[in-house]
Amino acid sequence: MKTRHKRLFGIGLGLLLLCGAVYFVLNAFQSNLVFFFTPTQVAAGEAPTEGHFRVGGLVKEGSIQRKDLAVDFVVTDTHQEVAVRYVGLLPDLFKEGKGVVAQGRLDAGRVFVASEVLAKHDENYMPPEAQHALDEAAKTRMGTAVVR
Repeated sequence: MKTRHKRLFGIGLGLLLLCGAVYFVLNAFQSNLVFFFTPTQVAAGEAPTEGHFRVGGLVKEGSIQRKDLAVDFVVTDTHQEVAVRYVGLLPDLFKEGKGVVAQGRLDAGRVFVASEVLAKHDENYMPPEAQHALDEAAKTRMGTAVVR
């Protein structure tokens, strides 16, 4: 084999390995993306029916039902609601009327099955996504109140 052919073979092999590495990095990045949706977006069908995502808002008053380690509750953005089911230990700051972000997936019955639940850490903090969702819901309510 000539030197020129060896060089071209080496460059081709290097490019092939580089493309393979880029593919694996992008594939890993894609599989680790978790998007945030509000209860209004989930109710409108904008959330994926397959795969994991996050839903956030406020825990609805009077919605927490516990049975051993299983907890059912409702997350609301004051406009729409999403039923959530979680099995495990909840954060100490998890309470009704407080901000929460749950990560998981929707089941066939449109119940959000959470694999992780995050609660706010002090009285002034709310996850930015949840705060934005509440602000948008308030704007929507104000807009419908003015129209009437």
